[in-house]
Amino acid sequence: MTKLTSSMPCVLITGFAPFGGESLNPSWQAVSKLDEHLIAKHRVIALELPCEFNTSLEVLYKAIEQHHPVLVLCIGQAGGRSEISIERIAINIDDARIKDNAGKQPIDHPVVKNAPAAYFAQLPIKRMLLALQQSEIPAAISNTAGTYVCNHVMYGLLHHINEHEPHIKGGFVHIPYLPSQAVHHNGAPSMSEETVLSALKVMINEAIVAKQDVKVAAGTTH
Repeated sequence: MTKLTSSMPCVLITGFAPFGGESLNPSWQAVSKLDEHLIAKHRVIALELPCEFNTSLEVLYKAIEQHHPVLVLCIGQAGGRSEISIERIAINIDDARIKDNAGKQPIDHPVVKNAPAAYFAQLPIKRMLLALQQSEIPAAISNTAGTYVCNHVMYGLLHHINEHEPHIKGGFVHIPYLPSQAVHHNGAPSMSEETVLSALKVMINEAIVAKQDVKVAAGTTH
C-alpha cells in the first residue's frame, strides 16, 4: 500500500454544507469519504464549503493556497436531476432564489465585478463523460450550473485559475439527491452514495490522466 505524503501531487475536492432546510448535503456526504485517498498517484484532500456567497470562495482560495492542488473539483447538490452533471460553463451572475446559510440573497449581482461574462470548465469534460458512461453510471454534460452558490463557486474558481494559477485544472459537478432525501421530495430522482463515490473516483482519475479532451456530441437541443 502506497503511503500518502505531503510531497505528493494533490487533488482538492469540495462539497457543500446542507442548505435550504436539508439535514445533509450529498456532495459532502460523498466527498468526505475520499479524504486522504490515493487516485492516479495523487493525494485527495476533501474540503467542506459553507453554502454562502463570498465566504465559500474565501475558504476555497485559502485551501488552494495551502495545498497547491493540480486539480480542483467542486461538487454540489442538484435536487431533481437524475444523473451526474458535469458542468460546462459558469456565468458571472448571482441571482439567488432563496437565501444562503448566512441569510444573504444577492439578485442580479456579478460574482466578480468587471470580469468576463463566463468561463468554461478547465477539465476534459467529454473524456470524463465517456469514462462515466463506460462505467455504466448515468451522466451528462450540463450547460447551466444555476445562479446560486454552486455557480458562484464554479465561476470564482475558474476566475482564480485564469488570473492566478493557469496550470490548475478545475471545474464543477452536480449530483442528484440521495435516496434518503428523495423520499421527502415526492420521490424525486436520486443516486446511491456508492454510485456517487464511484463516479467521483472515475472523474478524478480521468481529469488527471487525460492530456486533452475529445470531440464527441454531448449537447442539447434546448
